[in-house]
Amino acid sequence: MGFARTAVGVLFISVLGFYLSTVGQLTDEAKWGFVGALGVLAFLYINLGGRAQPTARAKRSRPAQTTPSSDAESDEVEVEIETEEEDDLPEPVVANSLDGATLRERKLAKIAAAQAAQAAAEAEDEEEGGEAVIEVELEDVHVADEYVVDVSPESVEDADIAITVRDRRERHEAIRERIKRRRMGQMADIRASTARMWEEHASGEDLVALLQTPGHGHTVLVEPEHPAPGHVYGATFVRIDEGRILKLRLPLDLGFESVASAPAQPEMPVLIGPDGKELPPLLSPDGTPLPLPPLPAASSALDALRQEMQE
Repeated sequence: MGFARTAVGVLFISVLGFYLSTVGQLTDEAKWGFVGALGVLAFLYINLGGRAQPTARAKRSRPAQTTPSSDAESDEVEVEIETEEEDDLPEPVVANSLDGATLRERKLAKIAAAQAAQAAAEAEDEEEGGEAVIEVELEDVHVADEYVVDVSPESVEDADIAITVRDRRERHEAIRERIKRRRMGQMADIRASTARMWEEHASGEDLVALLQTPGHGHTVLVEPEHPAPGHVYGATFVRIDEGRILKLRLPLDLGFESVASAPAQPEMPVLIGPDGKELPPLLSPDGTPLPLPPLPAASSALDALRQEMQE
């Protein structure tokens, strides 16, 4: 049986070598034929690998002697025969979980076994090395108190009502503010148009010259008729209609405030000499700085009136 298996193996290797050396010159039918032959040889090689059944050894028993020790010898022979028969028994066949598995499955099984062994070794190393246990002690720990919120349909309804009222109030305030701004703009336009109309109506008319003309035919209304004495009054003429003119007398010395402290004088500009250095300030004979020159004389009637009021 061993010679036949060896012959099949040699034949399988020979056919495989010939097939690999001439695979480029063979046709498809020849290739499939070689593949089939290789499969048959591989099948035969696997089937011829079983153990042969042990042959029972024939033991010849010696003829029994009629001596007193015949019974003891027969017992020894039987024990020896049973022991030899037990030694000739084949080893029990153990089923393997990978029988019939493909080469890829066997490789995956080996890789998984290696990984499991490595993980077990690492776990043993960690257990041997020991882990450092860190203990943290917390001081002044504040335990949160229980906070219970009682929600009822009435409270939810009250909250909704309050939110609705607040939203409406804000909306109404925004509307009022918008209306107020619009009205203020309209009033400003009305006043501007009114002032423009009066200005256009009174533009170019000299009421003073008109009243100085004898027989002008206008009624002059004086307001106030009896002004308080001791004030300087100015007159303003306003036309009421075609036949009446209002003469409004207003005190000119009211509304002014006297300034107790002297106004601050402007600083003198810095004078630079030809050498690029700052010139010293001009001094009077007594050693004090010279004052600023007086302001130019007022030429208008308003400046004269201001000077009279100051005096």
